[in-house]
Amino acid sequence: MSVLNKIDKAAESKGALVVKIWQFIKFIVVSLGAMIVQFTLLNTLNLIPPIAELYNQPFEWKFFVYPVAIGGLGYFIVSNVANIVAQIVAFFINKEKTFNSSANVAVTLPIYIVFTIALIVFAAWLNPTLKELLIGKEFLGFVFSENAAKNTATMACSAMQFFLYFPVDMLLFHKKKEDK
Repeated sequence: MSVLNKIDKAAESKGALVVKIWQFIKFIVVSLGAMIVQFTLLNTLNLIPPIAELYNQPFEWKFFVYPVAIGGLGYFIVSNVANIVAQIVAFFINKEKTFNSSANVAVTLPIYIVFTIALIVFAAWLNPTLKELLIGKEFLGFVFSENAAKNTATMACSAMQFFLYFPVDMLLFHKKKEDK
């Protein structure tokens, strides 16, 4: 039996509240891992020459406004690809490790995808809005560069997603795996 399974069993013996607290701790660790994936992609995908060229092309569609000043089409692509990949990683790890769930992926994944699309659409609007507000602004003696504004905006969107995903994941992954 793995160390994680032993801790899961010990938490179960302490009651439902301890189980939820332990799940939340595991969720934090998984979310930090997903955030590392997201920030790695956010800060490296723009190094690919065809994507880097798209930073000079403005992108505007419906309520998505990505002028060249904040990265244009390149930033739209990079920030959303990074977010999507991070959420895919988080889905499978949370299902298997955080919630030890046997929930049917064919049922839960489409629900998760719809919820994720809604959050990503909101983040796709919020991220450049925050980035544009922060660039050049001073906060406690620190002036936000483009990279600092980009990463701060992404952190704000990640935090919002973190606090919304935990209750949704608890609902989706409520079905426990049977012990063998």
